[in-house]
Amino acid sequence: MKVTINGTAHELPAGATVTQAVQRLTGTRSGVAVAVNDEVVSRGSWDSTALVEADRVEVLTAVQGG
Repeated sequence: MKVTINGTAHELPAGATVTQAVQRLTGTRSGVAVAVNDEVVSRGSWDSTALVEADRVEVLTAVQGG
């Protein structure tokens, strides 16, 4: 299935979860926030939140600096 992750099309297996989308972009789970179709998904729900065709996923990572 095709989903958009941070504005770029990605092919994921049917039934892929938010966790799999995050792993597509980064190997870490700390300092990461995710929204699917403009709704924030809590970290505790990543493994149980399945994506569907044409979902829009935004993966945001915390950045430190000054």
